[in-house]
Amino acid sequence: MAVFHTWGFTFGILGNIISVMVFLAPMPTFIRIYKEKSTMGFDSLPYAVALFSSMLWLYYALLKTNVVLLITINLFGCLIQTAYLFIFFTYASTKARNHTAKILGLMNVGLLCVIFAVTFFVFEGTTRARVVGWICVAVSVCVFAAPLSIIFRVVRTRSVEFMPFPLSFFLTLSAIMWFAYGLFQKDLCVALPNVMGFLLGMIQMLVYGIFRNKQLEIKASAPSTPISITIPISTPITTPISTIPIASNDHNPISIKVVETAEIQDTALPCSMAAEPPHLHTPLPMLVCAAT
Repeated sequence: MAVFHTWGFTFGILGNIISVMVFLAPMPTFIRIYKEKSTMGFDSLPYAVALFSSMLWLYYALLKTNVVLLITINLFGCLIQTAYLFIFFTYASTKARNHTAKILGLMNVGLLCVIFAVTFFVFEGTTRARVVGWICVAVSVCVFAAPLSIIFRVVRTRSVEFMPFPLSFFLTLSAIMWFAYGLFQKDLCVALPNVMGFLLGMIQMLVYGIFRNKQLEIKASAPSTPISITIPISTPITTPISTIPIASNDHNPISIKVVETAEIQDTALPCSMAAEPPHLHTPLPMLVCAAT
């Protein structure tokens, strides 16, 4: 029995470490939001769902005994997701802020209060913990199933830009650790959803491996798309019209075309883009929610 508790504690510590890394994965996104003073089209739903999941698991952990490691990671999850949402509220537009407020009001306040009230006043003792545990299982399965839409998008677009490999890898590793923790702690509510998390994580990495190579093939065969910048010179020139290469790569050679124009009073040199290459705009990353 002591061996089981030792292994459970070991996997719980590893699960805490990896889950902290997963929770911190969106940090660069929010640093970017802070610097740009704008949410740049990012959606608050993943962070609201992650906060709801952490709060629910924290409630479950408080009903159990000898599950300090479940309390620590979900308490950290609540704090970091609250910080993310605070930054989002600070820099979001009025429309996005109102949308987020509605989500938090309905899910993180309304639904959570209903679950708390029903389980607290209707059930008692171990039955209450068991009911809350199965609610947590249902929520976790939904959270783990969310990446399915991203997998379908990768297959449809043949591009892995919306499914970063490191995040898929650490989510899979986290699922393994928490499955082992639940197994050794004999807690089916913790172990069961992480089986699905592991399977979906493996599918994500497999899809990434397949379509990463296809994406490289598409880039290698992509036709060259030149970019030209037309610059009117403020003083007349006598040299013939010329094209001066200034920078290039395999797919997007860039050149400047100098053309004779009338004298311009302004000392600045106005520039206009004559063509825009594909993939000029970096796509916004999709966030996959982490569930304990």
